[in-house]
Amino acid sequence: MKLVFYLLKKVIPLFLGAMFFFALVLNLVDLFMNIATYLQNNCSGKEIMLVMAYYIPKTIWYAVPVAILFSTSYALSEMYAANEIQALLASGVSLFRFTLPLLIISLLMAYGLFVFENKFVVQTYEKKTSLQSSLLQKTKSENNSNVIVLADNGKIIYSAARYIESQKKLRTCYFIFRGEEKELKAVIYSKQALWNAEGQIWELEDPIQYEPVDNTLKITPVKKEFTDALTESYEIFRKTNVDIQSVSASEAKVYIQHLKKAGLPYNQELSEYYKKYAFPFIVFIVVFLSIGLTGKTRKNVLLISLASCILASVLFYVTMMVTMVFAKHGYISAFSGAWSPVIFFTIISIVLLKYART
Repeated sequence: MKLVFYLLKKVIPLFLGAMFFFALVLNLVDLFMNIATYLQNNCSGKEIMLVMAYYIPKTIWYAVPVAILFSTSYALSEMYAANEIQALLASGVSLFRFTLPLLIISLLMAYGLFVFENKFVVQTYEKKTSLQSSLLQKTKSENNSNVIVLADNGKIIYSAARYIESQKKLRTCYFIFRGEEKELKAVIYSKQALWNAEGQIWELEDPIQYEPVDNTLKITPVKKEFTDALTESYEIFRKTNVDIQSVSASEAKVYIQHLKKAGLPYNQELSEYYKKYAFPFIVFIVVFLSIGLTGKTRKNVLLISLASCILASVLFYVTMMVTMVFAKHGYISAFSGAWSPVIFFTIISIVLLKYART
């Protein structure tokens, strides 16, 4: 237990200091990139500070993997240079046993990083971008015109002249219903449709239903089976496409379900969704690699160790980019695109640890 406390005493202060340092640098870079525009638009200091405050969670999320890489590499390299690790090995304590607490903490940290992003970072970053766009006078509207959305594998087609985000409302709407063979079953027209958040359904104003009779469309009573099928979530009608990386996992899942129901391609979105769960494991990967690369040289141990770990981290990023491209184009599954780099580098780390200098 004393060894655990000794190791954590070396790593944790370095990690916290590095994390806050890297987070501060990222926040200051964002500030300096926009400071001239802030001043030109007469933005108050309070507003600028609020933008920086909203950005803090995102910068911490970015800084954690780099900070844990630096702190682990530095601490282990310093201990190796001081012959402390050799003394531990000589006393019968293996390198894996000694560093196991770091691996456990890194796994917990990976899970915490996912929860932190999903429950907090996404929301605060959205507030940051919205406020910053307002201060920089970059207008962004989620209203949409001439909207066409396919649902239920193309069996239902939503067509609206306009979608108004503030009211969750569609105007001048046509809802087209088709059968299994895509034959026309009915068309419903409504002046406007309002999203009912409680019932998760579109409520139509003065709907008029048309059905094909003898090769012509005739007005018929509105059938509940059709109106009850209008359950496509309002988020789909917004102007911008949903960026999976900038929304929570639950919101991403809603969007992917819409793409599936509409019969549209969703490989890229699904792989990005799985990446939300896989990417935080980079924290575990960099710690495992740092342990495996400990003691590879006795000259310039800190420099060599840091350089090796940084190189391995870059390779991890590049590998994930490549597998994500393969998943996007359907060469591999979306799950493989997100998780195969994690599995691959975990195996490499195990091999490095097995042949680590002891």
